[in-house]
Amino acid sequence: MNRSARAFWLRSPGHGELREVTVPEPAAGEVLVRTLYSGVSRGTETLVFRGGVPQSQHAVMRAPFQEGDFPGPVKYGYLNVGVVEQGPDTLTGRTVFCLYPHQSRYVVPASAVTPVPDRVPAGRAVLAGTVETAVNALWDAAPLIGDRIAVVGGGMVGCSVAALLARFPGIRLQLVDTDPARAATAEALGVGFATPDDALGDCDLVVHASASEPGLTRALGLLAAEGTVLELSWYGDRRVSLPLGEAFHSRRLTVRSSQVGAVSPARRASRGYADRLALALDLLADPALDALITGESAFEELPEVMPGLATGEIPALCHRIRYA
Repeated sequence: MNRSARAFWLRSPGHGELREVTVPEPAAGEVLVRTLYSGVSRGTETLVFRGGVPQSQHAVMRAPFQEGDFPGPVKYGYLNVGVVEQGPDTLTGRTVFCLYPHQSRYVVPASAVTPVPDRVPAGRAVLAGTVETAVNALWDAAPLIGDRIAVVGGGMVGCSVAALLARFPGIRLQLVDTDPARAATAEALGVGFATPDDALGDCDLVVHASASEPGLTRALGLLAAEGTVLELSWYGDRRVSLPLGEAFHSRRLTVRSSQVGAVSPARRASRGYADRLALALDLLADPALDALITGESAFEELPEVMPGLATGEIPALCHRIRYA
């Protein structure tokens, strides 16, 4: 038997709407999930919302259960937490995380959902996809005990990285952002805070996540000789200029990219995607990560909320969407 649900679609850049969709009866090996919460990652999702995905990256940027194509109409999203209503006995009634767009009910293969640990509230579990990005970044960066580290960019990804780094012993760590209001977030995460002008230099590692040219330039300026900038920002269709003259070569600096689409080579032989996501969900047992959820709206309000998130009129790290 088919049933109806509602989904958020980007009709065209800058214009979203809720659409009625038909949800099929789950087949063997599938689950029917009723959504409790989804999350809007203000970086990637608002870039998609404004139509900023370059033609060359349309295939790479597809979400696992995306429908439609960029720039639109497209159903896009990847932070979804719900309850399994039908499926295998081992999953029925369980709260699960899935890389699914904003939709009230959906059917996916049972292998596409990951049970949320009992000690992790469903409302916090929407952060799993972003914490997974942070896990992968730190596998790439391989920070060492005693390192001097800065995270430039106090958005959702940058704060997730800082929250995990706060657990490392013996490091000097600062979250660097142009917005002084991020100091409160840093304090909640147990991390030091500085504006770009006041940030401590001589860093062994700088994780950059501000998605801005000035941020990346400042990240390079904070490095000690032979230090590394790990670049997590995705700029979409924007070009970025860097000062690769000056002392870049004489100080032997490194700029290295990291992206969650592939498991870090440092762990690829022993960890898969499911292992990485399960680890991220386990790390979400820390209540300090609630600081990354800075707003909440009802699902019915999403077409009006997304434009505000895209322009910055609604300030947010992760904006949570609740479902009736």
